Amino acid sequence: MGPARVKVIILAAGIGERMLPLTRVTPKPLLRVGGMPLIEHHLRRVAAGGLRDVVINVSHLAEQITQFCGDGSRWGLSIQYSHEETPLETAGGMLHARARLGEQSFLALNGDVFTDYPLRRLCGQPLRASEAARLVLVDNPPQHPRGDFALDAHGWVRFREAARAGFTYAGIGLFSWPLFQGLAAGRTPLRPLLDRAIGPGSLGGEYYAGVWEDVGTPARLEALNARLG
Repeated sequence: MGPARVKVIILAAGIGERMLPLTRVTPKPLLRVGGMPLIEHHLRRVAAGGLRDVVINVSHLAEQITQFCGDGSRWGLSIQYSHEETPLETAGGMLHARARLGEQSFLALNGDVFTDYPLRRLCGQPLRASEAARLVLVDNPPQHPRGDFALDAHGWVRFREAARAGFTYAGIGLFSWPLFQGLAAGRTPLRPLLDRAIGPGSLGGEYYAGVWEDVGTPARLEALNARLG
């Protein structure tokens, strides 16, 4: 399946509690980075990667996101929305959007990261036969110095040794539905599913050394904007 056939979900339903008080009136994906709403950076990068079909999951202040993004045509995209009455967390939100994403592998992007990662690189390489998902891993930011996972020489994600730092999951990944096997609808985080996949060796990964920022707090947002000028 070529890159243009891969659908993308941008995860934008969260309340953004760490971003309070900013997110009381503005959903986190619409906070401005470099003079542009954070979600627009994603949409431009999706379009630049030759992708077209986007699903955005929404909940908190959803109408602001749907009004800003519209049908996606101004970026050359086709956008659908997956509405959640209350935020379902990452895995729950993906599963809730399954009817819109279809049954093929899909690309998922956290709506609260800023990056120049070339999306075509991830979706241009099909998942291996035993690979339920492939994660993009990055160097650990100051607020998460130990990281999440280790990565072996063959591109498989492993559990991080307690005494050693690993890498941080970038909030960018290529996923297939076998990862979600047995998951019931409802609020569910992603991490337990990833840990389960590591055991049988079905979680792939790649390291990215480029621009990546977790825009998770007002202080980090201010610092990023200062660096971008």
